[in-house]
Amino acid sequence: MRSLDESREVLYVIRTLDVLMGSGVGLEAAIHSISQGGYGIISKDFSDLMDNINKGRPLEKELRALLKKADTDGYKRVINTMLNNVTQNTDIIETLRKQGERMEESRTENVKEYIEELGGVPETLLSIGMIGPIILSILGIAPQLMEDAEELFGPMDQGMIMSIVNVGLLLTLLGMAMIGLKAHTKDPGL
Repeated sequence: MRSLDESREVLYVIRTLDVLMGSGVGLEAAIHSISQGGYGIISKDFSDLMDNINKGRPLEKELRALLKKADTDGYKRVINTMLNNVTQNTDIIETLRKQGERMEESRTENVKEYIEELGGVPETLLSIGMIGPIILSILGIAPQLMEDAEELFGPMDQGMIMSIVNVGLLLTLLGMAMIGLKAHTKDPGL
């Protein structure tokens, strides 16, 4: 769950850091702003980091501890960029912009792949959800439509046919749910 939250929020954090620091706000103030909320687990991490800094711990040490705690590569890169800025005084704004652009391209490709994978799902759901019940309802009324068919097929029990129809409808519903679940699990989480 942590990695999904990190991957979902890290691009927004990068953009926020870029805007804040590009307008002249320092790194600690930008971290404090993000820690105020709105960025899920990253806000909590930054809030804990700010609490520890306020207790007198050095920013470098806290960033190293946060780097060990991070799950996703994108979040680790952001923290590492902040750490490099603290230790080596690098150009954090330009580095964050490049990271944001790469991450945005990656997300765009993930969304395109997701859309391609879901291409046949609506047609499949419509086919199963519309045609299945129609066929099953025809099967259910077949004994009334073909009263003389007992000579061909033998005696037909209406209760057994309705049981078959009900099981078929349940299987249709279950099939549609499984297709929906499959589509949901492929969600890139953006």
